[in-house]
Amino acid sequence: MLTALFLFAGMAFSVAQTKEAADNYTQVITQRSAKILTNIGITDSVKFKKVRDVLVDQYRSLGTIHDTRNAKAKEIKDQPAIEKAVANAKIAALDSTVDRQLKTQHKVFLSKLEKDLSAEQIVKVKDEMTYKILPLTYGAYLDEIPTLTEPQKAQLMAWLVEARELAIDAESSEKKHAVFGKYKGRINNYLSAQGYDMKKEGEEWQKRIKAKAGN
Repeated sequence: MLTALFLFAGMAFSVAQTKEAADNYTQVITQRSAKILTNIGITDSVKFKKVRDVLVDQYRSLGTIHDTRNAKAKEIKDQPAIEKAVANAKIAALDSTVDRQLKTQHKVFLSKLEKDLSAEQIVKVKDEMTYKILPLTYGAYLDEIPTLTEPQKAQLMAWLVEARELAIDAESSEKKHAVFGKYKGRINNYLSAQGYDMKKEGEEWQKRIKAKAGN
């Protein structure tokens, strides 16, 4: 009887821990979603709550997708005596499925936002969800290379927009930044091919920044 009581107490404690973790997670993503809407200037209380709940659902859905993927990938890697090539192939197939899930969830999310937000507001939501990396990066390139042509600017923006769409669905801040890092590498290669000496442009840019700070 005593053993049974200890087991029951242990199970109850485990359930309580799980519920507390779930409640904490809900609080975190709710606060994050509310901050996004405050930052973009949504003041209507009804719209605020409705869109906040859409954002909360999106964060929770993304968390479920990524957590499930990571758990399955761990199971594959932990299989005894599995060959590395076989494990990699299984994980690649898993990631392909996850990519399709993310794309579907992405479309669902945007379709919900479109019911209550303007196109301009949705862009602001996307920027907030990705730490405004797009406008900051684009502005930095314009400042670093003032001689960029309009077609070059358009190409940079197109790639950064593409990066943002992917980064929205990434599972962490680190991975969101990694997505943009990949695209910035592509941009740098493109600008080099366009005739810009990126090392020299960067050095001259830093000189201008220091000169402004000195003034």
